[in-house]
Amino acid sequence: MRQPSINCRTTASLRVVAIGALAALPASSLLAAEVNLPPVSVGAGVRTSFTYFNPDVGDDVSDFELNSARIYINGKVTENISLMFNTDYNAGGTTPESMRVIDAVAQFSFSDQFNIWAGRFLPPSDRANLYGPFYANHWGVYRDGVQDGYPFETEGRNDGVMYWGQFGIAKISAGAFDVQGLTKGSSDVLYAGRVQLDFWDPEGGYYLNSTYYGEKDLLAIGFAGQTAAGNNAYSVDFLLEKKLANSGVVTVEAEYAKYDGLGGYPSPRGSAYQSSDGYYVLGAYVFPQTVGIGKFQVLAKYGQTTYDYATFSNVDQTTTELNLTYLIKDFNARVTLFYIDSSFDPNLGFDNKQLGVGLQVQI
Repeated sequence: MRQPSINCRTTASLRVVAIGALAALPASSLLAAEVNLPPVSVGAGVRTSFTYFNPDVGDDVSDFELNSARIYINGKVTENISLMFNTDYNAGGTTPESMRVIDAVAQFSFSDQFNIWAGRFLPPSDRANLYGPFYANHWGVYRDGVQDGYPFETEGRNDGVMYWGQFGIAKISAGAFDVQGLTKGSSDVLYAGRVQLDFWDPEGGYYLNSTYYGEKDLLAIGFAGQTAAGNNAYSVDFLLEKKLANSGVVTVEAEYAKYDGLGGYPSPRGSAYQSSDGYYVLGAYVFPQTVGIGKFQVLAKYGQTTYDYATFSNVDQTTTELNLTYLIKDFNARVTLFYIDSSFDPNLGFDNKQLGVGLQVQI
């Protein structure tokens, strides 16, 4: 049977009612109905310091410095696709007084076991590279000839594509990358991989910390390696962190790295070397007592690296660092009094001591 139709007058009346109802809605409700943007987070971080620099050769220098300033932008496109875009100003870089893109990566996350990243980001490497200066436990990162000696495009990052996944206690990552001055413009590709085992609490996500200030109990070991054009680099890193019964936090971090024709630090002699290898050990303790608005942490780090040359005698670098840090809000607000002693054997005139105060703030 044919259904009865609605006459024109009834239809017109319904339209008037609908228009009136829309007019009665607040403008903000209409905008909310029309615009449905995905969630986006924006943050920033600053590291700044005052340093007294005492070189073995030359004049002493006392300087204020903006060590790093970053902007972080993260957002989801769909439930499984997200974007990370970060910039950095680094006073120690090759292009001072300029902002550089350090992370620009499309992230496809389908499960804990299956994630694909493409763009510019931190490749599989040592833990020190995967936590960076803002999430390091100590102030004087990347000065010992050991930490984060893998080749990079900007601030430890390379351009490429990577898979990573979490399987119980194991985190696995592998990818292919290009690096300016190494593989770009040629058929060579840099291949990188890392396997990490977390025996106690798990560490979520791909990027890491060097400490969790007692939020996690950690016993982690990581193995990383990279190869390009027949040259290799590899490392093993270790992190133990435990919150004690008195609420103090003890941390032990260590790494051994060998750069065999790939990566490494600038040569102390000013000429190319065949390979370098070295290690560092770091120990830290956060006191349980709250003093004012924060807690104090003491830290000591010792590193040693050997540079091997084909036509010169080897050079040994020794680096000692001491920190006293006042933790106001973990990585988001902390002040560090630091002392760093760098020496070389044989003495090449680069021995130096640094004493300073560093401030880090993030939002």
